[in-house]
Amino acid sequence: MVRAGLTTERLVRAGAELADEVGFEQVTVSALARRFDVKVASLYSHLKNSQDLKTRIALLALAELADRAAEALAGRSGKDALGAFADVYRDYALAHPGRYTAARYPLDPGTAAASAGPRHAQLTRAILRGYDLPEPDQTHAVRLLGSVFHGYVSLETAGGFAHSAPDSQESWTRIVDALDSLLRNWPTR
Repeated sequence: MVRAGLTTERLVRAGAELADEVGFEQVTVSALARRFDVKVASLYSHLKNSQDLKTRIALLALAELADRAAEALAGRSGKDALGAFADVYRDYALAHPGRYTAARYPLDPGTAAASAGPRHAQLTRAILRGYDLPEPDQTHAVRLLGSVFHGYVSLETAGGFAHSAPDSQESWTRIVDALDSLLRNWPTR
């Protein structure tokens, strides 16, 4: 018998909340069953296994991030757009550490192509149009921004800047300023 009220969407959202609480690596179908006080077998009509659950949480996180980024970018360009975009990723990672980790979960090529992942690259390229970068420089810049944002956020969420001055917000602001300057003065061959 399927427990009333359990749906795939509800389970995935609860899994995402669990990821934020205990870490994405700790999310399993068993842990989710304990959360709902049901037997593991009752979840298998909604989820194939823990990998399926993690994939679905990753898809949710990618969609949430893309939606927030699109909203933040609306009507902005240049440095204003770059800062808003950067803040979306940082704020999301700080508010939802498990989901942020999930957004980095490896997806098979078909799932990745159908996910919100490609929207992230499109949104980044939309920002770069304000900097007039030609291809393949846009691709290099997309990779640079992703690396800087993810690297900084990973260090910050791990507590890497907790006990040093200046505070991490000041560094973040300076990094966005430096990226803006680099993008405006992109090196040419």
